[in-house]
Amino acid sequence: MAIAPGIAVTNGHNRNLVPSEIVIGQSRDYDLLFFRDTRTVRVATAEPERGTIVQAYGQGVDGDLRTADGVVRDIQTCSGCVAPAYFVFAGNAGPGFSGGPVLDSAGRLVGIIFGYKNQGSERLIYAYPIARVRAELSALTEPRK
Repeated sequence: MAIAPGIAVTNGHNRNLVPSEIVIGQSRDYDLLFFRDTRTVRVATAEPERGTIVQAYGQGVDGDLRTADGVVRDIQTCSGCVAPAYFVFAGNAGPGFSGGPVLDSAGRLVGIIFGYKNQGSERLIYAYPIARVRAELSALTEPRK
């Protein structure tokens, strides 16, 4: 998923899908892999909020585009973090959604999916908020102080 002009992100566990010569780096603490991209589009972004209606995109085994709709239920923060660690919504996403975008109802990128878990009769989808994604990219590309 393009997140800035010339930069895209997916999950680190998708590394086998990305040619090594375009890899910028992989987050040390999160399942995020950044790579160079030829697209120069600027992506509208927003932060997820509890109660926000979202739509996620993934790819089926035969390459078909799939979607999963839901409502943000929880945003998990972490002590000392500059951005939330992840957010959760219920929906029908599953295999093929890893590294895919989560958009709000205005079409703004709010997160990148990294996993799911069946809980009772529903499936919970986990995604990194765009602020977390940006923080991890900055940690890879900015000089340490």
